[in-house]
Amino acid sequence: MVRVPNVTRADAVAAVRNPLAFIAARWTPDPRTVQRAALAALVMSVIIVVTGGAVRLTGSGLGCPTWPKCTEDSLTATSTMGFHGAIEFGNRMLTYVLCGAVGWAIIAARSEKPYRRGLTRLGWAQFWVVMGNAVLGGIVVLVGLNPYTVAAHFLLSTALIAVATVMWQRTREGDGAPRPLVGPSVRQLVWFAVAASVLLVAVGTVVTGAGPHAGDSSKVERMPVDWETVTKLHAVLAWIVVTLTFALWFVLKAVDAPKGPLDRTRDLFLVLLAQGVIGYVQYFTNLPEVLVGLHMLGSCLVWIAVLRVRLALRERPETAIDLPGPASEAAIGTRA
Repeated sequence: MVRVPNVTRADAVAAVRNPLAFIAARWTPDPRTVQRAALAALVMSVIIVVTGGAVRLTGSGLGCPTWPKCTEDSLTATSTMGFHGAIEFGNRMLTYVLCGAVGWAIIAARSEKPYRRGLTRLGWAQFWVVMGNAVLGGIVVLVGLNPYTVAAHFLLSTALIAVATVMWQRTREGDGAPRPLVGPSVRQLVWFAVAASVLLVAVGTVVTGAGPHAGDSSKVERMPVDWETVTKLHAVLAWIVVTLTFALWFVLKAVDAPKGPLDRTRDLFLVLLAQGVIGYVQYFTNLPEVLVGLHMLGSCLVWIAVLRVRLALRERPETAIDLPGPASEAAIGTRA
């Protein structure tokens, strides 16, 4: 039988005062555990976007008509609220799963030895974005699914995916100074692709805000723009990203770039092709809900693939970092 260590009064006080430092002092996760924790947070950030899309596509956006409660009298959905109430309340509950995944990533990063301040900060950045987006989600409900707040809600989710992607990448590399693997002209081309992708996502939210899937069966305000025109602009931006990606692949081949950037660029090109096929099919088939949902998933995957191309253009070697002493450990834990 394994002997359970005695927990002193000082231990209990330390755990209450700074639980992260308390755990970090007694547990050192395997690097693979930290990587998996970061990946879990990234996967959940994508899932919450897709399930949020399901709420809108099923017309369940006001299934819980108020916030933070589901109704004025009930914290949870009731049987009388039916399918829409269950869908909306279920999506709200997934926010707690996302918080758990992000919390696990923070704990794992904080406990890794040697201590990596940057990695822990990326975890906390995710936490605060999740909290901000939860409040914004409540505002979306309270203002009756105003399309501008819905667009902001999606864009903040996109920012969460960006931070989660960076953290996942950082768990698989060292803390040394980044060394570029390609020249400045190639890096500039990739920044153009990133900027075009940001515009692509932003215009996509306008397409959603002006389109037919308002998120509820009742009359919901739409953005006062021509949906067909915005959709065509969205398609043009998509082709610009595809063209930049194709050009990048040829440039990387021409300069004999390392395998990493080439592989990430190939992955991005394949994801863009799949997303383009879904986009055109949904457009010409009157926007069936299933295809729109797949397109939202594809939007997340395109964004992750673009960021992975950017992150693949440099490497970070391992570097020796001194473990913090007892005094600095307490100070670091307070800040974390």
